This record gives sequence, C-alpha cells and structure tokens, in this order.
Amino acid sequence: MKLVVQVKLLPTPEQAAALEATLHACNQAADHASTIAYESGVHSRNDLQKAVYAELKARFRLSAQPAVRAVKKVVDAYTTLRANLKAGNLGPAGSKRHRKAVGSPITFRPLAAQPFDDRCLSWQYDARTVSIWTVTGRLRGIAFAASPDQLKTLTAHRKGESDLLFRGGKWFLVATCEVPEPDAYEPVDFIGVDRGIVNLATTSDDTNYQGRRLSRYRRWQARKRAELQAKQTRSANRRLARRAKKEQRHATHTNHVISKEIVAVAQRTGRGIAVEALDGIRERVRLRRDQRATLSSWPFHQLGHHLAYKARRAGVPFLEVDAAYTSQRCPRCGHTEKANRPTRDHFSCRWCGLGGPADLVAGVNVRDRARSAWAFVTMPVAPAPTRA
Repeated sequence: MKLVVQVKLLPTPEQAAALEATLHACNQAADHASTIAYESGVHSRNDLQKAVYAELKARFRLSAQPAVRAVKKVVDAYTTLRANLKAGNLGPAGSKRHRKAVGSPITFRPLAAQPFDDRCLSWQYDARTVSIWTVTGRLRGIAFAASPDQLKTLTAHRKGESDLLFRGGKWFLVATCEVPEPDAYEPVDFIGVDRGIVNLATTSDDTNYQGRRLSRYRRWQARKRAELQAKQTRSANRRLARRAKKEQRHATHTNHVISKEIVAVAQRTGRGIAVEALDGIRERVRLRRDQRATLSSWPFHQLGHHLAYKARRAGVPFLEVDAAYTSQRCPRCGHTEKANRPTRDHFSCRWCGLGGPADLVAGVNVRDRARSAWAFVTMPVAPAPTRA
C-alpha cells in the first residue's frame, strides 16, 4: 500500500531562495504548457511534451527531468478536470462554475508543489540531508527533520516521486512510500463503528469517543476567525493565514488517535472493523442554515479513511456496509421505524421494547450487517451441476 511521509526541510536563507526560484520557474513553465494544451486541445502527455519540451528548457532554465515533471503536472491537472466535469462535480454544462472551469487554461500558483524523481532529488538518511536540483544548480546538504518512525519508513520503503512544497512560511518534502500490506486474517467477529457529530465514533463494544471537545474547539476557532475578519487589517489577515490549518491539524490528530485505538483493539481480539458507507451524505440531507457549518466541517470521511488504511496496514479486515436505517432498526427483532428513536441520544423499539443509547444500537446494527456481508463473501461456491 502507498503511504506518504512528510518531512520538514531546514534550508539556509541562500538555499531557501534557490528553492523558491525553482518553484517559480517550474510553475511558470507549467502555466505555459497549460496554455499550449488549452489552445491546441493537446492533452496527451507524449504529444504535449513534444510540443513544449524544448521551449520549457530554454525559456525557463529547466533541465530535462523538471521539464518532464512540469508537463506531467499539467496533463494530470487536465485529467482531474475532465473527471470532475464527467462526474458533475462542477455543476451542469451551463452553470457559472462549469463555464469558469472550462473557459480558461488551468493555472498554477507561483509556489505550488513540484514533484521531483530520483534523478533530481536524492536522500541521505544517515546525515538527514537531501540533495536537490534547482535553477541555480544542485543544492547538497539541505537538512531535514523527521521522527524515528518517519526515518525508518523512508529508509525501508521510499519509492517514486517526492513533492517539494512551501506552506505557511516553511519548506516540506512529501515522499511516497510503498509499504508491504499483510494478508488480512479470518476475523472471529466484527467491531461495528457508528460515526457521528455529537459522538465522533461509537463502537458495538460500547466504547464512545465523544466529539464535544472538538466541537467546543471549533466554535472557539469560529469566534476567533470572525473577530479577526471584522478587523480588516493586514495584521489580522496575517494571523488568519497562520491559523488557517490549525483547526484541520487538530481534527486530524483526533481522528488518528481514535482510529489507532479501534484498530489496536480489533487486532488484539482477532476481529474485523465495519463502518457505514456515508458517501454523498452531505448531498442527501437537508439542513437548517445554522447546521450547515457543523456538517460541512464534520471529519467523518477522514476518520473512515484513517480506519481503512490503518486496518490494511495491520492486516485487519475492513468492511463498509449499507448505512440505511442503522439508527432506526432494532437489532433484536428487526423492527424498523422512525419512532424507534424518539430523541437523538435514545433508542426504544416500539415492537419489542429494547432500549439503549442510539449510537450504540447503530454500532451493533453495523456489526450485524458486517457479519452477514462477510459470510456472503466467504461462502464457498457450489459447483455447477453437470448433465448426464
């Protein structure tokens, strides 16, 4: 499986200036290649490379591999655009958003990330330095900071491209690692995980990961953003920029902690993990205006992603099951009715009288559906009858 490891670069002021000039040159070259691709309609990597390769090298002072990487970045951007248009993510053909997307060439920020392969970038793990190509020449001995786990993963599994990026006034390298994936074991049972807003995750074991602390933190961040935005000063804008990713990092850390604990329990007990398939939930539900910000910032997708990749890395079976009526179905008698959930927190079956926390009942229903799905998937196929 593919993992990414992000390390922080520690360049000197002279090295940082060379890296900045390199990103500017690569993104200017990408803008030029994008304009050629848009005007000529050439989106094939080989054809576009033939059309712009020599000019990118001469005009923007790029060597061979950075020029090739710039062309590939442009081709990938147009491939993503076509996929979004086909999926309807940019609205119908006549909408303003659709016209804006197709009405001009794709452009790249001056300091947008630039991929480098092993011909342009080399790692010295023992010294914790990298050597990288720049428009001013090869820079050697750029120090980087990494944790022992990151360094171990890089040394053993790094393979492919590494992206150079500048974010928040700091330099980073994001390396791709090919980590071997162990075979999933045969689970003795499943842990059902119900994801929510008030309770971020509730398992069928009645382990509850509450989201009140994260909600309070987000409300506090929203108030601070509103105060800074009301000032409308340069200083306030700089502070807003510094705080831009802080809330996201906090939510990501919370999801990492929750998912790591659930996967550890599943691995220790020989069980699998099952979650609800919540794709498209934001488009399906209708909310009051005061609820929209809460749902749009709900990190349920990230929690599911963390559970999935951590489970794969540990060899824990992972399933997504149908989310329909998991909070309204009685796990004992199967009766399903909206009235079974009289309040957000409580479940009470109108048929058999089973009661309990609504999120726990949903987790049990997810577990039961995973049991049925796993039994169906692993069911031996009967041989086809033969004619005499």
